[in-house]
Amino acid sequence: MSYVEQVLGTDENVVMKAKVSIFAFVVELLAILVLAILCFNASFLFIVPILFLVARMYIIITTTELALTNKKVIAKFGLIRRNTIELRLEKIESIRVDQGILGRIFNYGTIFINGAGSAAPIPFIGTPIDFKRKVDEYIENKLSK
Repeated sequence: MSYVEQVLGTDENVVMKAKVSIFAFVVELLAILVLAILCFNASFLFIVPILFLVARMYIIITTTELALTNKKVIAKFGLIRRNTIELRLEKIESIRVDQGILGRIFNYGTIFINGAGSAAPIPFIGTPIDFKRKVDEYIENKLSK
């Protein structure tokens, strides 16, 4: 069971989930490709860094969660050290998206959820603008009722 499902409250349901983008790991994927070529041509010593990079990407992808529910935004990342953010919709002041050049090209970025005196970064999120837009629309619709 995912963290988001574990912390859902009474009458709370998930509206949207965001996922980590595999394209956030373009540099790592290129490094794996180069190391794999070197591994076949030279030595199997390059297997250790390949396994490390694959394990790192797998851990980040499988342990990062970001969801919009009908009551709050929930984020969780980390395997050994878990970082969580749960911010009620009415407490959200703003949502900011940071994208570097590769993030713009491959459509991933870091989402910062600002509210209640803190800014929580959630990195490697695919289609971050869509998530931001959905949260903004949901808050606006909820407040207008």
